[in-house]
Amino acid sequence: MKTVQSTLLLLLFMPLTEPAPPAQQDSGITHEYGTDNLEETIFSQDYEDKYLDGKNIKENMIIPDEKSLQVQKDEAVTLLPPKKENDANLRRLDFTGNLIEDIEDGTFSKLSLLEELSLAENQLLKLPVLPPKLTLFNAKYNKIKSRGIKANTFKKLNNLSFLYLDHNSLESVPPNLPESLRIIHLQFNNITSITDDTFCKANDTRYIRDRIEEIRLEGNPIILGKHPNSFICLKRLPIGSYF
Repeated sequence: MKTVQSTLLLLLFMPLTEPAPPAQQDSGITHEYGTDNLEETIFSQDYEDKYLDGKNIKENMIIPDEKSLQVQKDEAVTLLPPKKENDANLRRLDFTGNLIEDIEDGTFSKLSLLEELSLAENQLLKLPVLPPKLTLFNAKYNKIKSRGIKANTFKKLNNLSFLYLDHNSLESVPPNLPESLRIIHLQFNNITSITDDTFCKANDTRYIRDRIEEIRLEGNPIILGKHPNSFICLKRLPIGSYF
């Protein structure tokens, strides 16, 4: 069992300044991070016709540099001493494809400048307290259930634009999603219902959530057509089953 406690995971004997390995491409759609426009590329004609009208979104956004740390698909993980000089300067942190099962709430407390965090493809059941300046958070392909996400986990992340929680075990959409979000991936969970306040404001019919470009809910047991008032504030309907 790999457990992240009060410090960060790191490859054994690997210095922070050593160049990180190239980010591995995910088999799903990804988002071109750092630009305002969605990159037009061909991913799958069937997928394009059904979901994105030809738009391909890149999720693997972490580019190795002196302010980045990648520990991907490696079982030789150890604990980083709690007062490493460079920790507080990290902007990007990638632990994709390890065997992490638990992360204590204080693990990222000193990473006040962290902007991009990937915990994808691990064994997580719950989320820790997240750094306040995140713009991208990726925890897809874990085992996270709704009870593993606290009510205020995302509430104060006012810079968060990209949220990837697909392929988990969520029974509901996480609460208090910030207004800053542009992309929300929740496909292939176990979401069975949503409310008029999940994405919109039930008491404000004039409210428009204009920053959201995409919400993915396909692969969940929910029938979106039964919840028409849940999307009246959105410029584009979520991807998913309506019948």
